[in-house]
Amino acid sequence: MVYYDTYTQSLNHQGEELCGDQVKILRTPGKMLVVLSDGLGSGVKANILARLTTEILVTMFREQVPLKDVLETVFATLPTCKVRQIAYAAFMVVEVELANGRFRVINFDCPAPFWLRAGRLLPLEQREETILGRKLLRSEGTLELGDFIGLISDGVMYAGMGTIMNIGWGREQIGACFEQLTRGRPVSAEAIVHRLMEKTSSLYGGAPGDDATLAGIFVRKPNRLMLFTGPPMDQTQDEACVERLLRFDGRKVVCGGTTGNIVAEHLGEIASLDLTTVREDIPPIGNLPDIDLMTEGVLTLARTLRLLKESQGNLRRVPVDRNGATLLTGELLRADKIFFLAGEQVNPYYQNPLLPRNISIRHNLIAQIIELLGAYQKEVTIEWC
Repeated sequence: MVYYDTYTQSLNHQGEELCGDQVKILRTPGKMLVVLSDGLGSGVKANILARLTTEILVTMFREQVPLKDVLETVFATLPTCKVRQIAYAAFMVVEVELANGRFRVINFDCPAPFWLRAGRLLPLEQREETILGRKLLRSEGTLELGDFIGLISDGVMYAGMGTIMNIGWGREQIGACFEQLTRGRPVSAEAIVHRLMEKTSSLYGGAPGDDATLAGIFVRKPNRLMLFTGPPMDQTQDEACVERLLRFDGRKVVCGGTTGNIVAEHLGEIASLDLTTVREDIPPIGNLPDIDLMTEGVLTLARTLRLLKESQGNLRRVPVDRNGATLLTGELLRADKIFFLAGEQVNPYYQNPLLPRNISIRHNLIAQIIELLGAYQKEVTIEWC
């Protein structure tokens, strides 16, 4: 089982608030689509054109519209610059079949993608094709565990040009940097992308002369997480739920005091509290053998929801503080496949037990958290018990 980890990072042209490059990622049950578009120029106009291009491409590819019709729509929507005689937005589309790793690339006026395996660049043959009078480059291949594909806008290649030393690091130097970054055992697409974009920013002297974007696809084993929260409606199911949690192949999180007691009783243990994690409105975390994280329930879930919103899916934006909410947020953002095992027994301390279960505080918090995680490209499953 593999996971196609994606991450994207951009540098805005100096003095511009908006980036003229855009990346959009779509995951469906069978495929993943990564679209990069580079709008002509920089600033607001380039941003709008690139955003429009990615939206059109993702929408039409999702609906399996024939390529000719897709391109006809894009080219009809984005006119050609009369002075420079080029399209207002270059783009690249990578479509991956999740079951077998087969991928295809459709490239219009973007730098060729970089494909790496075991720290070595692999040849990616490109064949030229003319559709509607426009030249496209098409490629295909099969991804394996540990492979990485990097899609760049041309602003990455321009880094260093115009400086005193005029260091244009070009394709060969970028490829060598990718080889160095993917040698050994990289842990995520984010780690690779972030390091290369740090190098790009450094070559620009911190003042990019063009929008620069890198979108990475890294094939690795999935990070799996099960979160058990809330006691089951039927108390006879307590043991079965704990057994499922303990047998789960991945990280194990328990959220809720009563839920923690159920797990502790099954293990024949008494949970210890880490009082250093107490905050004004966040109870302390607990510790149990075989459980990676144990937190309080509703209060911690509510703060976790807030942190997930504020982070916008980026772990780097989570406050550096060791408490139940930051730790739970970190677990959720690091995971790729998340399974919620959620009991529907209502805690009368937080909720009138006479109210319907589907409007309980816990139920609504979990529903909102799942919606956010889905927007952050997480694969989430929930089972109410």
